[in-house]
Amino acid sequence: MIALGGTGIALGATGAATGAEAATARPRLVHHVFFWLKRHGSQEDRDRLIAGLRTLRGIPVIQNLEIGIPASTEARDVVDASYDVSELMFFGSVEDQKTYQDHPIHQAFVKACEHLWDKVVVYDMAVIPDGSSVPTAGSG
Repeated sequence: MIALGGTGIALGATGAATGAEAATARPRLVHHVFFWLKRHGSQEDRDRLIAGLRTLRGIPVIQNLEIGIPASTEARDVVDASYDVSELMFFGSVEDQKTYQDHPIHQAFVKACEHLWDKVVVYDMAVIPDGSSVPTAGSG
């Protein structure tokens, strides 16, 4: 089985968008986080974690936030559906993602919810826009 995790995507937009621009700007970074609960399968803990994740919408640098649970898709060797909750965030820049990490709302979320999870896996990925050259890994 392949463990999948959070994904960060960088696109071709330049500069960090703020305010109304952030809603329409193409993301430069996508941050994907997977959570495994200490009490795997606990509806109560899952709901508490999801409620905590929803508070992150108050952080202005997040262009979009999607929260979900494993989909009921066909079981395949390459699909890891062992996590309990996942969140997918879009940012305008690496700097915006750093602002999110340091933001008081994010810090409060971690403090309030970290007792719920046993494991967290994060993937940040730089997206390569169509027509762009492929940057060196880690340079996006």
